[in-house]
Amino acid sequence: MPLRMKLRAITLDCPDPSALAAFYEQATGLPPHPGSNADFAALDYGNGLILGFQRVDGHRAPTWPTQVVPQQSHLCFAVAENLDEAEARLLALGAGKPGTQPEETRWRVLTDPAGHPFCIVRG
Repeated sequence: MPLRMKLRAITLDCPDPSALAAFYEQATGLPPHPGSNADFAALDYGNGLILGFQRVDGHRAPTWPTQVVPQQSHLCFAVAENLDEAEARLLALGAGKPGTQPEETRWRVLTDPAGHPFCIVRG
């Protein structure tokens, strides 16, 4: 019989947890978790799930789409706006846009300020 496990957190390694939390706070509208500090910051979904950011000295950003430094995981967000509007807003917040876009009419691959790839899809 499988364990009854509930996902509580998704945590990304990064060089500056506060800065990365601020980017995702502006992008998602999620409030900061009250336990955030200089080495670990988080945003609270309010349903027991947090999106966390932990300081890692010597952090190396993924090199998507190459695998020189693998991404290992990525986040995918549904957006209410059309993809062009959502992309423009995220780029203005500090996201990057890799040159490789495998299916640009269906989703966009962007990178957060620490270099983690994430996708936006019509939602």
